[in-house]
Amino acid sequence: MLKELGKFLLDVAKLIIGGVILATIMNDVTSRWLIYMVGSTAVFTFISIGLFLITNNKEEE
Repeated sequence: MLKELGKFLLDVAKLIIGGVILATIMNDVTSRWLIYMVGSTAVFTFISIGLFLITNNKEEE
């Protein structure tokens, strides 16, 4: 179950990357640096937790 949650978090990180790219392509954004910083932090967090769950689950099997 934890392995699947890890895969889900990696997918969410990919979607956030796509959302940040699309948000900056649209010229409606007033603060691009805020979106870059929040997006980067969220992606780093989700990737770290996702990879931890995947690798930790392999050790238990």
